[in-house]
Amino acid sequence: MLIGYARVSTTDQNLDLQLDALRRAGCERIFEDHASGAKAKRPGLDWCIQAIEAGDTLIVWRLDRLARSLLKLLEVLQFLDAHNIGLRSLTEAIDTKTLSGKLVLHVMGAIAEFERGLIIERTNAGLQAAKVRGQTFGRPIKMTPEKLEEAKRLMLVEGLSIPQAARRIEVSSASLYAAIPGGKGALMGGGLPVDEISYPD
Repeated sequence: MLIGYARVSTTDQNLDLQLDALRRAGCERIFEDHASGAKAKRPGLDWCIQAIEAGDTLIVWRLDRLARSLLKLLEVLQFLDAHNIGLRSLTEAIDTKTLSGKLVLHVMGAIAEFERGLIIERTNAGLQAAKVRGQTFGRPIKMTPEKLEEAKRLMLVEGLSIPQAARRIEVSSASLYAAIPGGKGALMGGGLPVDEISYPD
């Protein structure tokens, strides 16, 4: 069976051009979407994938109707190939059930892998450059020994409460409570043994 899929980016755009071309190509069923190719949720494409079966051919007016990036397009192509479903693009004159179409599929796969490698390489280079400039990544350490000592001073000398001291040293009250078992009362009542003070991440 020949199954068509058509998509436009917004409701303001018209599907007539694609629908006419798909009907002329012999599509028995046509699924539609009014959504950006970058959106993960496209109900028309989901229904199309559920309806199509092994041996069928999915026909689109142009390859970018399936996806906006080469990597996403490759994912769709790999899925179709794994389920013995052909793909035909009317504008690019690509048919994956032909030898030339299979060749195009393999070339696109190689290019997509190259693009994925470039993205990873650029990301790693950006992270290294940021580290050189002093930027840090990951979850910041909220409590440090220095901050805890300052919090103790603020409570014992300036009389601040735990929430007030926590705001001054820029940690949450929970972090400070966790670092000082018994809270401010433990400090005021004769001091807290050093080995009972913890430094949570």
